[in-house]
Amino acid sequence: MTFRRLLLLLAVATAAALPAAAGAKEGGVTIVRVFTGWRDADSFKRISEYFTNRENTGGETVLRSHPDQRAGYYFLVRAANPGTPLAVRLSVQMVAPTDAKPRTYDFAAELKSGQNVLNLGLTGPDWPDAKANPVAWKLSLLAADGRLLASEESYLWEKPASP
Repeated sequence: MTFRRLLLLLAVATAAALPAAAGAKEGGVTIVRVFTGWRDADSFKRISEYFTNRENTGGETVLRSHPDQRAGYYFLVRAANPGTPLAVRLSVQMVAPTDAKPRTYDFAAELKSGQNVLNLGLTGPDWPDAKANPVAWKLSLLAADGRLLASEESYLWEKPASP
């Protein structure tokens, strides 16, 4: 067997083993994608709110650092849970443009079976500037016992390894 063929076989075997190992470690819960950005308070209003005086989230889970304030910097998280409903904690570590050290925000939620959409908002005094963006962030999805289920981070979260 040539070295090139052996290397190709090793790469294929490693690629096939990674999803299985990740699923075993994480219990199958995955973060599909994360979108970030500022949202004005009015972007959450729906016509039904005028009749019921209650926020209509359209089936999304909306969690805010200051629940009484809607405007803020949001992490729109799509997560998949192939198992039974699961109580989780979402931890957002974020470096603001004005800070050198990361701040951590925790949100409690339940992941239902299947696809989940979660809006995690840093609102009120936690993110007062509509024009600011975080320098870096990391989102961790944790089980009730603190076990890491899945995580996602921005490009700048970790420094590249020194050569």
